[in-house]
Amino acid sequence: MTSMKNLKSIYFILIFSLFMAGKTQAQDWANLKKYQNENAALPTAKPKQKRAVFMGDSITEFWSVTSSDFFADKPYINRGISGQTTPQMLLRFRQDVIALKPAVVVILAGINDIAGNTGPSTLEMTTNNIISMAELAKANHIKVILCSVLPAFDFPWRKGLEPAEKVVKLNLMIKEYADANGILYLDYYSAMADEQKGMKVEYANDGVHPNKTGYKVMEPLVEKAISEVLSKK
Repeated sequence: MTSMKNLKSIYFILIFSLFMAGKTQAQDWANLKKYQNENAALPTAKPKQKRAVFMGDSITEFWSVTSSDFFADKPYINRGISGQTTPQMLLRFRQDVIALKPAVVVILAGINDIAGNTGPSTLEMTTNNIISMAELAKANHIKVILCSVLPAFDFPWRKGLEPAEKVVKLNLMIKEYADANGILYLDYYSAMADEQKGMKVEYANDGVHPNKTGYKVMEPLVEKAISEVLSKK
């Protein structure tokens, strides 16, 4: 009788474990499906087109909405996903960047890691994920632009984390890697930070996400960076 009870207990545990595993698999943690249809419908990149993919979080995703004219009639592909952290971007980097065969990738990432959106992480972990994306791009003959994280004095959705100094430190780590490896470092931060190391009020309504004025500061900087990396053999 006891043996039968033990077998029933083991059976229950196995069924429960399989159920939970199925739920975990169904969650699509990196949101791999978001751009699945758009990627499939994208025509093959022409050799002279010089396609550029923008990889990032909400700051990148909202760019196409807030300042849509910037992406119009250009070989620019926006692959930002709101709320994402660098490990999520790394998981989808092959399908959302490499598979699209761009000439250049613009990587703007890290602020949500500091916010702890997918759990605790160190600045070293964030930097390593960004480095891994850069290495994947270079291995596939894609030129890389590594962007500074934009300034943020506080997070509207997670008050009290004091991100300002962490952003400064992360940007230094990204720049050091870029400089040591012949990668262009795009400094948005200096053009957008106020005296408190937060975003200038005229550039963002919530202190984190650029408004149209903020994006208009970023646009000539990234266009210059794209032109510069594409001019190099």
